[in-house]
Amino acid sequence: MKELSTQDLVLCGLFAALMAIGANLSPFLMIGSVPITLQLLFAILAGAVLGSRKGTMAMLVYVFVGLIGAPVFAQFKGGPVQLLSPTFGFVLSFVAVAYVSGKLMGDSQIIKQKHYFTAGFLSILCNYIIGTNWMYLALILWTEAPKGFSYTMAWSWMLAYLPLDLAVTAFSLFLVPKLKHALRRTHNLKTDM
Repeated sequence: MKELSTQDLVLCGLFAALMAIGANLSPFLMIGSVPITLQLLFAILAGAVLGSRKGTMAMLVYVFVGLIGAPVFAQFKGGPVQLLSPTFGFVLSFVAVAYVSGKLMGDSQIIKQKHYFTAGFLSILCNYIIGTNWMYLALILWTEAPKGFSYTMAWSWMLAYLPLDLAVTAFSLFLVPKLKHALRRTHNLKTDM
């Protein structure tokens, strides 16, 4: 197993911090009743820029810091009680999102544009499958589901977020090559000194 450099540790911490910031933009940014968070953006970027291993580590750090009580989850919440939240599955999904985007965009030296689009689509799919299923089970098993709540209804709620998630994912795909280039350039400058 390859050791992590100081730069790797700093970048993992940076992406964990960006997740905390991205989670708490919703009080300030809303489209109608749909809160805007940038967590999907930062999870995709973590994997794509850092690679699957380090991107996944960054998301695990974010989840761990929140579960031990730091108020880094949405609405400045934290602590182990968040495991019971219907939306905690979306938090967990960011680990899978970083891994998938890292495998398709971050680990490969040869990046093709089709990999970006596949990674973006699969990232949203991971986010929705894990998050929506957790939400459904949480509402059915340990919180009170709205009257007439069904599995189909849980998925239909996600339609309100889909346009925003598609736009955020498209934006991430625009940023990935620029961020990777900037990191390579920074790394080359360090090795030249």
